[in-house]
Amino acid sequence: MTLTDWPRTAAEPDPETASPAAVSGTPTPVSQTPGTVSETTAFVSETESGTGTKPSPAKLTGTQKWTAGAIVAAALALAGIGLYLSFEHVAAFAFEELRFGSLDKGKLFAVGVDVGIMVMIAVDLLMAWLKRPISWIRYPVWLLTAATVVLNAASGAPKDRAWELLDYVAAGAHGVVPVLFIMVVELGRTSIDRVVRPDQGERDSIPWLRWVLAPVATARIFRRMRLWGVTSYPEMIRRDQQLIAYEQWLKRKYKGDISQASEDELLPMKMAPYGYTVDQALAMPDEQEQAAQERAEEAERRRLDAETRSEVAKAESEAERLRAKGKVEAVRAEVDGQTGQARAHARAQVSAAERAAALEQEALDQALIAEARAREAEAERKEAQEREAKAEADLRAVELERQAAEKRKEAAEADRVAAAEAQAIETQAIAEARQATAEANRRAAETERAAAETRRATAEADRKKAEEERLAKVALADAARAEKEAAEAERAAAETRRAAAEIERRAVEAEDAAKLKPRERAVRKVARMILAVGGDADQLPLTKIQHELAVTSPGTASEYRQEAAELLAGGYRPEQ
Repeated sequence: MTLTDWPRTAAEPDPETASPAAVSGTPTPVSQTPGTVSETTAFVSETESGTGTKPSPAKLTGTQKWTAGAIVAAALALAGIGLYLSFEHVAAFAFEELRFGSLDKGKLFAVGVDVGIMVMIAVDLLMAWLKRPISWIRYPVWLLTAATVVLNAASGAPKDRAWELLDYVAAGAHGVVPVLFIMVVELGRTSIDRVVRPDQGERDSIPWLRWVLAPVATARIFRRMRLWGVTSYPEMIRRDQQLIAYEQWLKRKYKGDISQASEDELLPMKMAPYGYTVDQALAMPDEQEQAAQERAEEAERRRLDAETRSEVAKAESEAERLRAKGKVEAVRAEVDGQTGQARAHARAQVSAAERAAALEQEALDQALIAEARAREAEAERKEAQEREAKAEADLRAVELERQAAEKRKEAAEADRVAAAEAQAIETQAIAEARQATAEANRRAAETERAAAETRRATAEADRKKAEEERLAKVALADAARAEKEAAEAERAAAETRRAAAEIERRAVEAEDAAKLKPRERAVRKVARMILAVGGDADQLPLTKIQHELAVTSPGTASEYRQEAAELLAGGYRPEQ
């Protein structure tokens, strides 16, 4: 164990108590090492707290029910006696000393106090029976009971003379019954709570002997147990022992100056008053960093989620906008179509009506002159047919002449274009032939140059291959030689280990026969380790001695090495 190893504590950790507010289960011994403080744990939980290690069954047997009924009857009898005595004493004292106007008013005062106490006690017991206890209701009961005790004791005080011993006894006797009654009530409340809630953990009490021997330290332990909900006294003892061991480890690590320790290393001492164990305090920085990292990751995740939701919302909004716009355009087109159709229909109706009116008017007009024009039209038609036939013949002749001129012009243009294209094709063919010849010459030169480069590369590759084959043969020879040397070395090392094991076996047998003590055995083992490194004690590292002998202190390892050197100087050899 080195200085950076975790210190061993005198108490084994309690797996059932993992946090400052954990509830203790079955009490376990705080330490397995005899002679320590934790030997007192064998009687802490059961003798001091009054609880066993196993909860009682929830259902009572017949005998237990009869016993419980007798106890309740006795408690009611005690309550009646207490109320009767308290009522008489308190009523008389209230009338005579507390300036109540009459004895009846004093009796009402006494009845009010007793009834208030009984009502609150009844409510407290009922709620405990229903597994819903009211913790604060006990304190008014205690306060009123204390007031009743004071009034009862004051009623027995002497008048107009000095106090004597018998007066103190009388005053105390007046307050015995109320105190006894409230103790019975508290006992009944606790019994009900344990019957209806058998699985609820009980709080251990601190042994009175510890209060006597170490009152200040015990008060600190009591305060921490009550503040941070630690119900197991052995668990609290284990935490204190672990904290003391850790503090001693820090002192050894920093050679007595704990102020050199880092803030993280001092956390167990700082957080112990707040209910943290050594392991919990040392784990706080990592847990806080992890929590901070998780918060950062959660914030980043929320930010990305927000961005994603924003983008999705924008896309949905844009889609809704486009859908709405499309609907508007569709409605607009539909309305425009219906409007245009209506307008066109109206215009068609108006035009039809106008045309109908015009046709009717024309029919009327032409009906009057139809007969006169009919004869003139027949004559003009014949004349027009003759003129039209002549004009058509002239037009056909002109068209034929125009077409012939166009054909002659197109033929001349085609001849000119053909001559120009033939000359251009001849010139381009010559240029392409020359370019192809130059390209072929260039490719031939490149091919020749590539062939020369290939021949040179082939020769270089052959040379490198031959060199590599030669080097491979040399490497194979070296590897074979190295393997042979390694096998020889391994064989020699195995022989050495076998001889060392044989020597160690004979030495252990000799030590067993001589019944040597553990320290003598350790010194002889270190002597054999010195012989294994050549016989020089300084050549044996202290860390190797610490590892082989499982010691934590370099000083102890140094002592072993020095004693082993002296033993060797005195003639010790494992064969002897």
